[in-house]
Amino acid sequence: MLNKLALKIGLLFFVFIIIIESVLFLTLYVTFVNERVDEVMTNLLARGNTHSEVLADSFEPATLDHVALMESASDFIVIITDAAGNELIHSDSIEPEMQEVLEHTDFGEVPQEGQIVEERWNEKEFIATDSPITVAGEHQGHVFMFAETNQIKQMVSHLRNQFLAVGLIAIGLTVVTIFLLSRLITLPLIRMKKATEQLSNGNNEVRLNIDRNDELGELANAITTLSNDLDRLKNARNEFLASISHELRTPLTYIKGYADIASRPAASEEEKREYISIIREETAHLTELIRQLFELAQLDHNQFSIRKEEFSLEVLFQSVVALVRPAFDEKQISLTIRCEREIVAFIDPERFQQVLLNVLDNARKHSPEGTQVTIRGTQDEKTITISISDQGEGIPEKDLPFVFERLYRVDKSRSRQYGGSGLGLAIAKEIVEAHGGRITLHSEEGKGTTVRIELKRGDSVAESIVGG
Repeated sequence: MLNKLALKIGLLFFVFIIIIESVLFLTLYVTFVNERVDEVMTNLLARGNTHSEVLADSFEPATLDHVALMESASDFIVIITDAAGNELIHSDSIEPEMQEVLEHTDFGEVPQEGQIVEERWNEKEFIATDSPITVAGEHQGHVFMFAETNQIKQMVSHLRNQFLAVGLIAIGLTVVTIFLLSRLITLPLIRMKKATEQLSNGNNEVRLNIDRNDELGELANAITTLSNDLDRLKNARNEFLASISHELRTPLTYIKGYADIASRPAASEEEKREYISIIREETAHLTELIRQLFELAQLDHNQFSIRKEEFSLEVLFQSVVALVRPAFDEKQISLTIRCEREIVAFIDPERFQQVLLNVLDNARKHSPEGTQVTIRGTQDEKTITISISDQGEGIPEKDLPFVFERLYRVDKSRSRQYGGSGLGLAIAKEIVEAHGGRITLHSEEGKGTTVRIELKRGDSVAESIVGG
């Protein structure tokens, strides 16, 4: 139960709010009590001062009797003394605490105005004030006013009960509010938890419709995006495995089939040579496919080293063309280089040669006889651009977004005429991006295709690792 997030958040909020409420209520309670007690004492002192003023005008027995008679009918007690402290008159019977106040009063020191002489209401039965009587500038006596502290104690008790009642109501409302708030906060988290559990169980079609613009909304959107990505990756993995299975099975089938035929006693030497030649072709095709898969595995695991150096683009083009020209000449496709001599790129020549070979291999396979393929190298202040253009059959618009995906081929029939594994452009893209560059493809059906590679100038990193 204590492991529930809603309960933890609720308890945390509850503790903090209770501490804050307790401090506020205690401060408010003490302030209220002190104000009410001060008000009672101030009123008692004011009442004594009023009597002393009356007696100052008429310090006569009749006036003394009148003051005593008036207070006998009130909740207060008055004791009037002369200047020496001798009792002249009192309104009620004198209690021991009253006598104690009189005994502890220094009648030799005459206060200029009234004062509170006993204010310990929570310890004593009476509070008391002393108002001096001054007649014609001479000290004539004192008016002592007493009030029972029971009334103050009852008032304080009443205030305490009110504060306790309000405090309990506040705690109840706090509990309800915290419960609602914690549920409001944790409910989206609970939904996200269930969604992640579905993801871990293989259900990648998770949709979190949480209409919030805060961090929880962003987290929900991130989980939904993750769900979509996992679903797409799952489909891509299945397609990739199916494609790999097909790509591996086809040459293996040819190898096994022709090996069986060549091993028959009735096969002539010429047939055996033909079948062995086919087996070698398929073995080479299989070897190249496995090599490309191994390179992709290295790319995925950040083990594909890129060692950059300053290298002439024209020299790179010449070396690549020297390797592919026999294949282009065999198909009667013209291969042209257009590049300024001073262009120097900061690249890994071996890896970039592989990029160009992969792109040119595609151009050769999909270009008819008598057409032209052009390699161009240009630069401006910030960018070096390499473009390879052909006059081939082009790529349908619907296939353009997917041409750099692994094992994707426009030719869905997988015709043996064109060979390719569908990995060349995927590897080229990974290598170009490992250089910090960008590769794009523009094509129109029947008009040809242009692959464009853009590299930033001014790179000074001597070595980098893919994904590093």
